[in-house]
Amino acid sequence: MKHVLSIDVFFDFICPWCLIGQRQLQQALAQLRVEQPDVEVSLRWRGVQLLPDMARTGQPFEAFYRKRLGSDEAVRQRQAQVRAAAEAVGVTIDFPRISRMPNTADAHRLLQRAVALGNPEQAEALLGQLFAAYFEQGKNLGDPITLMQIAQACGLSPAQVADCLRGDASPFIAAEDSATNGVPCFRINQLQVVGAQPAEVLLAAMHEALAQAELA
Repeated sequence: MKHVLSIDVFFDFICPWCLIGQRQLQQALAQLRVEQPDVEVSLRWRGVQLLPDMARTGQPFEAFYRKRLGSDEAVRQRQAQVRAAAEAVGVTIDFPRISRMPNTADAHRLLQRAVALGNPEQAEALLGQLFAAYFEQGKNLGDPITLMQIAQACGLSPAQVADCLRGDASPFIAAEDSATNGVPCFRINQLQVVGAQPAEVLLAAMHEALAQAELA
């Protein structure tokens, strides 16, 4: 009997914990494939626009976080915490290169279109490139030209995605339910895991979800 595991990941591109969570999920899935190669995984990335009212051109990154956290020292401490967590899963976040806090609506529309086109490998590559563009290269994910360049690098043609890149700050509205208790959020069958949990926690949730499915 073939076992199916459905995993929905709710995320936003501007959340470093979502990038960290992606890497932790990759580790957990790799371990699951070793332990239970008969399990078929259906993985879906569900965009959540954390700042739907963000201006079309975004805001200066440093000023945004200084206002949110209250001081330069608080920003420094938070970034050090995030950088350490990222390095633990093999990710380098280059905060000094990030100049804008972007409006992510178009980026979400772009990924949603890539998923709808039905090539999971291409969509996964686009997700990875968008995360890397922002956190490693400091690119502005609110800029339609930048997004088009990333899309084309992943094999998507302008005709396939041009209408997704509106550049007008219109909010991203997911096609399906996206209610969560924060991001990243992993819905594993009927179980929900919130936050960038270690790979071991995600793997344990997968085991529990599979056990529940078997009992049902």
